[in-house]
Amino acid sequence: MDSRLLSLYNKLPSGPRSLAASLHGWMLYRERYGPESEHLVEQALEHDRWTLPQRKRWQEERLSYVLNRAATRVPYYRQYWAQRRAAGDRASWEYLENWPVLEKSAIREDPRAFVADDCNVRNMVMEATSGSSGTPLTLWRSHATVRAWYALFEARARRWYGVSYRHRWAILGGRLVTPIAQKHPPFWVWNHPLKQLYMSSYHLSSSTIPYYLEALKRYRVDYLLGYPSSLEALAACAFETGWKGTSPAVIVTNAEPLDSFQKQLIERAFRCPVRETYGMAEIVAAASECRQGTLHLWPETGWIEVLDEGVPAMSGELICTGLLNADMPLIRYRVGDRATLAPSNGICTCGRTLPAFASIEGRSDDVLWTPDGRRIGRLDTVFKDRLPIEEAQIIQDKLDAIRVRYVPGRSFNAAAENGLRKILHSYMGAVEVTFEQMQRIPRGANGKFRAVVCNLPAEDRPSGQAWAASTGGK
Repeated sequence: MDSRLLSLYNKLPSGPRSLAASLHGWMLYRERYGPESEHLVEQALEHDRWTLPQRKRWQEERLSYVLNRAATRVPYYRQYWAQRRAAGDRASWEYLENWPVLEKSAIREDPRAFVADDCNVRNMVMEATSGSSGTPLTLWRSHATVRAWYALFEARARRWYGVSYRHRWAILGGRLVTPIAQKHPPFWVWNHPLKQLYMSSYHLSSSTIPYYLEALKRYRVDYLLGYPSSLEALAACAFETGWKGTSPAVIVTNAEPLDSFQKQLIERAFRCPVRETYGMAEIVAAASECRQGTLHLWPETGWIEVLDEGVPAMSGELICTGLLNADMPLIRYRVGDRATLAPSNGICTCGRTLPAFASIEGRSDDVLWTPDGRRIGRLDTVFKDRLPIEEAQIIQDKLDAIRVRYVPGRSFNAAAENGLRKILHSYMGAVEVTFEQMQRIPRGANGKFRAVVCNLPAEDRPSGQAWAASTGGK
């Protein structure tokens, strides 16, 4: 959101803020759903029971189309294959193994070069994302792709669990829907067209969580979606205080890995099943958990390779080719996560034939703490604003201080640094922010770096948190 519009929005009372959210929600609703949506949902549910030959045939035909479109209509790939031809290389682009692995840096450097030349980005939907590992990306999708994606989400992240976009739901998300300095509820806005209670994950603390729980009851929420770290804090307080609100039909987690302890705590507190999902803004891979606990892949989204040091394996890094978005195709894209495929033993006991992950080692960003006792998860969202940086990492060493390691982009200057400092203050409050310019962010043993790192000793974290007793200080 433009800084001037954000400043105006923050000055609005809670009622007009919900009205503004609903106006935005109406645009999103029209963007995501249309007369074809129900047919697309039914089609996806039919695909759940594809035979292996059916699924293989569909994916191979779609992959062939995407590869040919990328090689002939997408500037970045067309130039790549022209250079190979000029060098005397006669390898065919029809075979996926002949394509190089695509790094995020190439997309970040010139995102429009990945858009097919028969598309106009002004008529497309733009998505800004921090990217995994804190690398900002700009992406475009056609309106048809957006509706196809939300039909898949409707089928496999709602209908599987007995709910739909027509039900009332709440999301614990990473948007500042209410000013960070606000100390009293509401810490949420009601988005009427989407039937969505958007709850700020940045205001969660021992003193505010009871208000969140009361809002879930007052708005008659049918299901809940959010980051595992935020849901864990909410659930721990609910369990600790003996909350007796109506149980939602299901709680769906996204954006972060869900560990078994978190799942058990959330299920116990809210007395409902918790289902994990996996996905990304680039929509080159997605998965959701069935009632039997299997994390099923969505084959329409992408062609997935799992490589261990470049060799196909059951466990390794994810290299994905997007099948859904043929207008900005990402071929053999290095997602930045590692995963283990489940053995192919036929039909899951849920009745679906979809392939599955055995486990995902996705992003596991730390939670930061504020001096006023709030727990801040997913702070890498500050990098979604198309800032002139290539990579960034936020580190908290003291309760009232954070440092930002960053690799500057070409246009990074003092004004960009001051702008980033203001954004961080809007989330964290008046903490000290220092910047460390680097040539490359140090990676961990698995070749990745964590976008957010909390180095606070347990004794320096705010005491008296409602969830501390239940989570062992996690």
